[in-house]
Amino acid sequence: MIVLGIETSCDETAAALVDGERGIRANLVRSQLDQHAPHGGVVPEIAARAHLEHLDHLIERALGEARLGFGDLAGVAATGGPGLIGGVIVGVMTAKAIAAARRLPFLAVNHLEAHALTQRLTGELEFPYLLLLVSGGHCQLLSVEGVGKYRRYGTTVDDAAGEAFDKVAKLLGLDYPGGPAVERAAKSGDARRFELPRPMKGRAGCDFSFSGLKTAVRHAVAALSDPISAKDRDDMAASFQAAVAEVLEDRSTRAMERFAGEHPDAKSPAFVVAGGVAANQSLRARLAKAAEKRGFRFLCPPPDLCTDNAAMVAWAGVERLRLGLTDGLDFAPRPRWPLEELRG
Repeated sequence: MIVLGIETSCDETAAALVDGERGIRANLVRSQLDQHAPHGGVVPEIAARAHLEHLDHLIERALGEARLGFGDLAGVAATGGPGLIGGVIVGVMTAKAIAAARRLPFLAVNHLEAHALTQRLTGELEFPYLLLLVSGGHCQLLSVEGVGKYRRYGTTVDDAAGEAFDKVAKLLGLDYPGGPAVERAAKSGDARRFELPRPMKGRAGCDFSFSGLKTAVRHAVAALSDPISAKDRDDMAASFQAAVAEVLEDRSTRAMERFAGEHPDAKSPAFVVAGGVAANQSLRARLAKAAEKRGFRFLCPPPDLCTDNAAMVAWAGVERLRLGLTDGLDFAPRPRWPLEELRG
């Protein structure tokens, strides 16, 4: 069972081929970083035009790298949402055209579910497991009960963690994308220098909030010299990153307690961290220690499968195709698509 995956939900044009034995036959990503960097963020129209210009060629390259043709496919999967609607439309329409022309099943994949199932692509992992999905647009804690079966423990009430990283990077004059830039600067900084808030820490439930933390950074930066020194920048990056890590640990710990209570027979439950922010090594290390203390196995995909890619979309397609969860060619791309609305 080989599925072609297409990812165009934001600023990465991606195509991949994955088989039912977890083999990644090809996984190509074309970054639009140079096009968006001058604007300090993703411009939706630029992203959609770039997807339209490069997707067909990328699919052709992926098939060539895998030494496969359209006749070898069992299905075509594309991110159907959530995401920037212009880009999502490009990917969905391309997948529909291939599926219609080759009489193949079409699978509209929820981008969040693709992240949620990525760890099952990289190794054996049984349901249920606890998931922290942390990216530029999303920050959620979920109980993953099966394909299309999710129960949300908590979500952000304002900004996502990745969004906060990007905005703080801009405040500090760091490069885009902000997440990797803040992580690099933080390596040389003193995380104890600036006293920043830990929003929601210690509160009941598992929700997140990062807007106040971002605002605190803005006020602290405004109080420094203009332009800020390299030391100020690195210390602020380290202090901000430490605050985010502490919040993620606190919220995740509460989710582990809830998950353990709901699944008392699980001898070694899994805590999976996925999404673009999961590529941050400092955050990974802190969450791994928190999981170990509470008897959870810590699992995280390799960095190249944490950020947006088409291999995760193809794998989600494999998972859904096995269960007969295909979609009609009348599927409408969705800019918003909560996991709770999926069918399993």
